[in-house]
Amino acid sequence: MELLQPSSLEEIPSNTVLLSGGTEVVPLLRDGLIEAETLVDVRGVVPRGINGTSIGAGTTLGELEADPDIPEALREASRLAASPQLRNMGSVGGNLLQATRCWYWRLKFPCRLHGGDVCHARRGEHREHAIFGNDFCASAHPSDLAAALIALRATMRTNRREFPIEELYRLPNQDDRNVTTLEPGELILDLDVPRPDDSTYLKAMDRQRWSFPLVGVAAARSGDERRLVLAGVAPVPWVLDSPDDLETATPLPGTAYKVEIARALVRRALEAVA
Repeated sequence: MELLQPSSLEEIPSNTVLLSGGTEVVPLLRDGLIEAETLVDVRGVVPRGINGTSIGAGTTLGELEADPDIPEALREASRLAASPQLRNMGSVGGNLLQATRCWYWRLKFPCRLHGGDVCHARRGEHREHAIFGNDFCASAHPSDLAAALIALRATMRTNRREFPIEELYRLPNQDDRNVTTLEPGELILDLDVPRPDDSTYLKAMDRQRWSFPLVGVAAARSGDERRLVLAGVAPVPWVLDSPDDLETATPLPGTAYKVEIARALVRRALEAVA
Protein backbone atom coordinates (compact mmCIF):
# COMPACT_ATOMS: atom_id res chain seq x y z
CA MET A 1 0.00 0.00 0.00
CA GLU A 2 1.29 3.45 -0.98
CA LEU A 3 0.95 6.56 1.23
CA LEU A 4 0.94 9.96 -0.48
CA GLN A 5 1.37 13.30 1.30
CA PRO A 6 0.40 15.99 -1.21
CA SER A 7 1.35 19.63 -0.71
CA SER A 8 -1.69 21.01 -2.56
CA LEU A 9 -5.26 20.02 -3.40
CA GLU A 10 -4.30 19.70 -7.04
CA GLU A 11 -1.84 16.90 -6.21
CA ILE A 12 -4.55 14.63 -4.76
CA PRO A 13 -5.18 11.82 -7.27
CA SER A 14 -8.71 10.67 -8.03
CA ASN A 15 -10.20 7.40 -6.78
CA THR A 16 -8.03 7.19 -3.67
CA VAL A 17 -8.84 6.85 0.03
CA LEU A 18 -8.26 10.04 2.03
CA LEU A 19 -6.73 9.91 5.51
CA SER A 20 -6.58 12.56 8.23
CA GLY A 21 -6.66 11.40 11.85
CA GLY A 22 -7.28 7.81 10.74
CA THR A 23 -9.62 6.91 13.59
CA GLU A 24 -12.33 5.95 11.07
CA VAL A 25 -10.40 4.92 7.96
CA VAL A 26 -7.87 2.63 9.62
CA PRO A 27 -10.50 0.35 11.28
CA LEU A 28 -12.44 0.19 8.00
CA LEU A 29 -9.28 -0.85 6.15
CA ARG A 30 -8.42 -3.39 8.84
CA ASP A 31 -11.86 -4.98 8.64
CA GLY A 32 -11.88 -5.07 4.84
CA LEU A 33 -14.84 -2.70 4.57
CA ILE A 34 -12.86 -0.44 2.26
CA GLU A 35 -9.90 -1.31 0.07
CA ALA A 36 -7.11 0.95 -1.12
CA GLU A 37 -3.88 0.60 -3.03
CA THR A 38 -3.10 4.24 -2.25
CA LEU A 39 -3.81 6.29 0.87
CA VAL A 40 -3.64 10.08 0.72
CA ASP A 41 -2.70 11.92 3.91
CA VAL A 42 -4.60 15.22 3.59
CA ARG A 43 -3.39 16.82 6.81
CA GLY A 44 -1.03 19.07 4.87
CA VAL A 45 -3.74 20.51 2.61
CA VAL A 46 -6.91 20.61 4.73
CA PRO A 47 -7.24 23.68 6.98
CA ARG A 48 -6.89 23.11 10.72
CA GLY A 49 -7.77 25.45 13.54
CA ILE A 50 -10.46 27.86 14.70
CA ASN A 51 -10.67 31.44 13.49
CA GLY A 52 -13.79 33.24 14.66
CA THR A 53 -16.74 31.31 13.24
CA SER A 54 -14.55 29.37 10.78
CA ILE A 55 -13.41 25.84 11.73
CA GLY A 56 -10.98 23.91 9.55
CA ALA A 57 -12.05 20.37 8.68
CA GLY A 58 -8.70 19.12 9.96
CA THR A 59 -9.35 20.51 13.44
CA THR A 60 -9.47 17.76 16.06
CA LEU A 61 -12.36 17.11 18.39
CA GLY A 62 -9.99 17.78 21.29
CA GLU A 63 -9.32 21.27 19.96
CA LEU A 64 -13.05 21.97 19.65
CA GLU A 65 -13.69 20.73 23.16
CA ALA A 66 -11.02 23.01 24.64
CA ASP A 67 -12.02 26.25 22.89
CA PRO A 68 -14.29 28.37 25.15
CA ASP A 69 -15.57 30.41 22.19
CA ILE A 70 -17.10 27.38 20.44
CA PRO A 71 -20.90 27.08 20.91
CA GLU A 72 -21.72 24.85 23.86
CA ALA A 73 -23.57 22.26 21.74
CA LEU A 74 -20.46 21.67 19.62
CA ARG A 75 -18.10 21.59 22.59
CA GLU A 76 -20.29 19.09 24.45
CA ALA A 77 -20.77 16.92 21.35
CA SER A 78 -16.99 16.80 20.97
CA ARG A 79 -16.43 16.02 24.65
CA LEU A 80 -18.89 13.11 24.60
CA ALA A 81 -17.85 11.71 21.23
CA ALA A 82 -14.95 9.41 22.15
CA SER A 83 -12.03 8.75 24.44
CA PRO A 84 -9.39 11.50 24.93
CA GLN A 85 -6.96 9.64 22.66
CA LEU A 86 -9.47 9.49 19.81
CA ARG A 87 -10.55 13.10 20.31
CA ASN A 88 -6.94 14.22 20.01
CA MET A 89 -6.58 12.39 16.67
CA GLY A 90 -10.02 12.43 15.06
CA SER A 91 -10.79 15.36 12.74
CA VAL A 92 -14.04 17.24 12.24
CA GLY A 93 -14.23 16.18 8.60
CA GLY A 94 -13.67 12.53 9.40
CA ASN A 95 -16.23 12.56 12.19
CA LEU A 96 -18.90 13.96 9.88
CA LEU A 97 -18.23 11.18 7.37
CA GLN A 98 -18.36 8.27 9.82
CA ALA A 99 -19.82 5.05 8.52
CA THR A 100 -22.74 3.44 10.31
CA ARG A 101 -22.07 1.29 13.36
CA CYS A 102 -24.74 -1.20 12.22
CA TRP A 103 -23.21 -4.58 13.02
CA TYR A 104 -24.70 -6.20 9.91
CA TRP A 105 -22.91 -3.64 7.73
CA ARG A 106 -19.73 -3.95 9.79
CA LEU A 107 -19.81 -7.75 9.48
CA LYS A 108 -20.27 -7.40 5.70
CA PHE A 109 -23.72 -8.95 5.48
CA PRO A 110 -25.14 -8.36 1.96
CA CYS A 111 -27.38 -5.57 3.27
CA ARG A 112 -28.82 -2.72 1.25
CA LEU A 113 -25.89 -0.40 1.97
CA HIS A 114 -23.63 -3.12 0.56
CA GLY A 115 -25.80 -3.38 -2.55
CA GLY A 116 -28.07 -6.20 -1.37
CA ASP A 117 -31.85 -6.28 -1.28
CA VAL A 118 -32.44 -6.96 2.44
CA CYS A 119 -32.08 -4.80 5.55
CA HIS A 120 -30.95 -7.49 7.98
CA ALA A 121 -31.48 -5.21 10.97
CA ARG A 122 -35.21 -5.05 10.32
CA ARG A 123 -35.42 -8.83 10.58
CA GLY A 124 -32.72 -9.38 13.18
CA GLU A 125 -31.26 -7.73 16.28
CA HIS A 126 -31.73 -3.98 16.03
CA ARG A 127 -31.63 -2.46 19.51
CA GLU A 128 -29.27 0.35 18.43
CA HIS A 129 -30.98 1.11 15.14
CA ALA A 130 -33.27 3.78 13.69
CA ILE A 131 -36.70 5.10 14.64
CA PHE A 132 -36.97 7.54 11.71
CA GLY A 133 -36.32 7.17 7.98
CA ASN A 134 -35.87 3.42 8.33
CA ASP A 135 -38.02 2.03 5.49
CA PHE A 136 -35.08 1.19 3.22
CA CYS A 137 -32.24 0.99 5.75
CA ALA A 138 -32.56 0.90 9.54
CA SER A 139 -28.99 1.96 10.34
CA ALA A 140 -28.37 4.83 12.76
CA HIS A 141 -25.98 7.69 12.04
CA PRO A 142 -23.32 7.83 14.78
CA SER A 143 -21.94 11.39 14.58
CA ASP A 144 -22.57 13.64 17.57
CA LEU A 145 -20.90 16.58 15.83
CA ALA A 146 -23.16 16.35 12.80
CA ALA A 147 -26.30 16.83 14.88
CA ALA A 148 -24.77 19.76 16.75
CA LEU A 149 -23.54 21.49 13.58
CA ILE A 150 -26.90 21.12 11.83
CA ALA A 151 -28.66 22.56 14.89
CA LEU A 152 -26.22 25.48 14.75
CA ARG A 153 -26.99 26.02 11.04
CA ALA A 154 -23.37 25.57 10.02
CA THR A 155 -22.33 25.81 6.38
CA MET A 156 -19.65 23.68 4.74
CA ARG A 157 -17.04 24.54 2.13
CA THR A 158 -15.46 21.85 -0.02
CA ASN A 159 -12.95 22.04 -2.85
CA ARG A 160 -15.95 22.42 -5.20
CA ARG A 161 -18.86 24.23 -3.50
CA GLU A 162 -20.41 25.70 -0.37
CA PHE A 163 -23.70 24.53 1.17
CA PRO A 164 -25.58 24.09 4.49
CA ILE A 165 -24.18 21.09 6.33
CA GLU A 166 -27.67 19.62 6.50
CA GLU A 167 -27.38 19.03 2.74
CA LEU A 168 -24.33 16.80 3.24
CA TYR A 169 -26.63 13.90 4.19
CA ARG A 170 -29.30 11.99 2.31
CA LEU A 171 -31.43 8.92 3.01
CA PRO A 172 -30.31 5.94 0.91
CA ASN A 173 -32.71 4.34 -1.55
CA GLN A 174 -32.83 1.69 -4.23
CA ASP A 175 -31.29 3.98 -6.86
CA ASP A 176 -28.56 5.53 -4.68
CA ARG A 177 -27.20 3.72 -1.61
CA ASN A 178 -24.99 6.64 -0.51
CA VAL A 179 -25.80 8.49 2.72
CA THR A 180 -23.84 11.64 1.77
CA THR A 181 -24.04 13.94 -1.22
CA LEU A 182 -20.27 14.32 -1.68
CA GLU A 183 -19.13 13.71 -5.23
CA PRO A 184 -16.08 11.57 -6.09
CA GLY A 185 -12.97 13.59 -5.32
CA GLU A 186 -14.85 16.17 -3.24
CA LEU A 187 -13.04 17.10 -0.03
CA ILE A 188 -14.39 18.96 3.02
CA LEU A 189 -12.20 21.99 3.75
CA ASP A 190 -13.84 24.04 6.47
CA LEU A 191 -17.07 25.02 8.23
CA ASP A 192 -18.66 28.31 9.17
CA VAL A 193 -20.51 27.96 12.48
CA PRO A 194 -22.77 30.87 13.53
CA ARG A 195 -22.90 31.73 17.21
CA PRO A 196 -26.40 31.17 18.69
CA ASP A 197 -27.80 32.82 21.78
CA ASP A 198 -27.71 29.44 23.50
CA SER A 199 -27.17 25.78 22.64
CA THR A 200 -26.74 22.38 24.21
CA TYR A 201 -26.10 18.74 23.34
CA LEU A 202 -27.50 15.88 25.44
CA LYS A 203 -26.70 12.23 24.87
CA ALA A 204 -28.01 8.87 26.08
CA MET A 205 -25.58 5.98 25.66
CA ASP A 206 -24.95 2.50 26.98
CA ARG A 207 -21.84 3.57 28.88
CA GLN A 208 -21.49 6.74 30.89
CA ARG A 209 -18.67 7.94 28.62
CA TRP A 210 -17.06 7.24 25.25
CA SER A 211 -19.91 5.45 23.55
CA PHE A 212 -21.98 6.05 20.43
CA PRO A 213 -25.36 7.75 20.89
CA LEU A 214 -28.45 5.68 21.44
CA VAL A 215 -30.13 9.07 21.20
CA GLY A 216 -28.41 12.43 20.98
CA VAL A 217 -30.26 15.75 20.99
CA ALA A 218 -28.73 19.03 19.83
CA ALA A 219 -30.69 22.22 20.49
CA ALA A 220 -29.84 25.78 19.53
CA ARG A 221 -31.69 29.06 20.01
CA SER A 222 -31.21 32.33 18.17
CA GLY A 223 -33.74 34.89 19.31
CA ASP A 224 -37.13 33.18 19.35
CA GLU A 225 -36.06 30.50 16.85
CA ARG A 226 -35.22 27.05 18.17
CA ARG A 227 -33.70 24.17 16.22
CA LEU A 228 -33.63 20.49 17.23
CA VAL A 229 -31.55 17.76 15.62
CA LEU A 230 -31.23 14.12 16.73
CA ALA A 231 -28.29 11.73 16.46
CA GLY A 232 -28.45 7.94 16.58
CA VAL A 233 -32.07 7.69 15.45
CA ALA A 234 -31.95 7.54 11.63
CA PRO A 235 -29.53 6.71 8.80
CA VAL A 236 -28.75 10.45 8.78
CA PRO A 237 -28.90 13.21 11.43
CA TRP A 238 -32.62 13.87 11.92
CA VAL A 239 -34.10 17.37 12.08
CA LEU A 240 -37.23 17.91 14.16
CA ASP A 241 -39.45 20.81 13.17
CA SER A 242 -41.02 20.57 16.63
CA PRO A 243 -41.13 18.12 19.55
CA ASP A 244 -44.44 16.88 18.16
CA ASP A 245 -42.51 15.27 15.29
CA LEU A 246 -41.55 12.51 17.71
CA GLU A 247 -45.10 11.21 17.29
CA THR A 248 -44.25 10.37 13.67
CA ALA A 249 -41.45 7.97 14.63
CA THR A 250 -41.55 4.48 13.09
CA PRO A 251 -39.58 2.40 15.59
CA LEU A 252 -38.85 -1.27 15.14
CA PRO A 253 -39.91 -3.55 18.00
CA GLY A 254 -36.48 -3.32 19.60
CA THR A 255 -36.05 0.43 19.21
CA ALA A 256 -39.33 1.72 20.65
CA TYR A 257 -37.51 2.62 23.87
CA LYS A 258 -35.58 5.28 21.92
CA VAL A 259 -38.75 7.29 21.39
CA GLU A 260 -39.22 7.68 25.16
CA ILE A 261 -35.56 8.63 25.62
CA ALA A 262 -35.85 11.18 22.82
CA ARG A 263 -38.92 12.74 24.44
CA ALA A 264 -37.08 13.19 27.72
CA LEU A 265 -33.91 14.58 26.14
CA VAL A 266 -35.81 16.96 23.85
CA ARG A 267 -37.70 18.33 26.83
CA ARG A 268 -34.47 18.84 28.80
CA ALA A 269 -32.67 20.37 25.81
CA LEU A 270 -35.44 22.90 25.20
CA GLU A 271 -35.45 23.85 28.87
CA ALA A 272 -31.68 24.34 28.72
CA VAL A 273 -31.86 26.84 25.84
CA ALA A 274 -35.10 28.56 26.90
